[in-house]
Amino acid sequence: MHWSVNRRSLKRIGLLTCKILVLVILIVFVILPIIFKYSFSLQKGILFLTFITYPPNLDLKRPEKSGLYATRNFYINYRDQEEDIDVDIAVWHVLPNDLVRRYARELQVDEATISNSTIPSIEGSVGGNRGGSILPPEGHADDRYRQIDRILHADGFSPSDETHQRQLFEECLRATTNDVVLYLHGNTASRGAPHRVELYRMLRSLNYHVISMDYRGYGDSANLSPTERGVVYDALAVYQYITSITRNPVYLWGHSLGTGVSTHLLSLLTEMSLPGPRALVLESPFNNIKEEIIAHPFSKLYRHLPWFDYLISKPMYANKLRFESDQHIAEFRQPVMILHAEDDLVVPFELGYKLYRKALDTRGKSWGPIEFHRFEKTSHYGHKYICRAPNLPEKVLRFFHAYRYEQY
Repeated sequence: MHWSVNRRSLKRIGLLTCKILVLVILIVFVILPIIFKYSFSLQKGILFLTFITYPPNLDLKRPEKSGLYATRNFYINYRDQEEDIDVDIAVWHVLPNDLVRRYARELQVDEATISNSTIPSIEGSVGGNRGGSILPPEGHADDRYRQIDRILHADGFSPSDETHQRQLFEECLRATTNDVVLYLHGNTASRGAPHRVELYRMLRSLNYHVISMDYRGYGDSANLSPTERGVVYDALAVYQYITSITRNPVYLWGHSLGTGVSTHLLSLLTEMSLPGPRALVLESPFNNIKEEIIAHPFSKLYRHLPWFDYLISKPMYANKLRFESDQHIAEFRQPVMILHAEDDLVVPFELGYKLYRKALDTRGKSWGPIEFHRFEKTSHYGHKYICRAPNLPEKVLRFFHAYRYEQY
């Protein structure tokens, strides 16, 4: 009798366990994908990951807290005509080191904190080892700094005063002294993420202005749900802000999801018949969001399901969450440099190489060249840390200098 009761109990427990297991499988592999198909908000949330923020307690209004001296935090407001809303975009402007060194006392920067890294010498390049610094016309070296000097030495000037800071930083951008890099980041976090700050430091040490922004929904930019069109127009607003102030060469640098934003932006500029940047760097790029979703670690449980394409990929495509870099890269003429690490687990190396091959097949023969640089897995740069590669500064300078005065 005792054993009979135990067997019945075990049978009930086993049956209950099976029911729970079937229910879990049904929820995870059927119900959740169906919800995903019909929820545009969920699709955007998974793609843009704006809810993932780090480091904790980051004060984006004070870039010096992130180790960035002589950096201005400000906001660009523009009207999104299609959505009929005003959008505030948060921006950092990081001054190049040669300008900071020249005006360290006025900017209240301790010279000991300014990087003294040696700028690689690029053989045959105009400007030698000056990096992003522009050679002055002969006999007019100091003329370019006259307006900056006037602002800095005006009565009552304070580098912490917002009005004075705007006058100074915009004049520094306007002066024919340094090239500019506009950086478009990937999903998660903000312009203050540590790996992004590392890249800014490298670029400023090469004497480039660095302009970094947060799209809507990120950081302290407008609290709006991002879309592909929305983030591309956010980037356009910042690019137009830069080009409204300076005629110096501007380069575009996109990382991860930012590579999709970058190629779409250049395609848009071409469509609008507006002058684009001199060249484009794509760091850890994918070819299109459909293939990236399949390859991403988040989709590991789902990618082999027979209904994956119907419930996951196609709904995103229908909602214009596409980031089709493999299409956009054939729609603008600017030179492109692709950087990808073999041990990238977020955007597999194969997708970056696939984009490169597609570009070779579809871009015009007279257009700007396309380069591909592989970083071996033994270096352990992964998805975020190509900026630590010792040979990266030379690659960047060689590429930017080659197309500094070219127009495509």
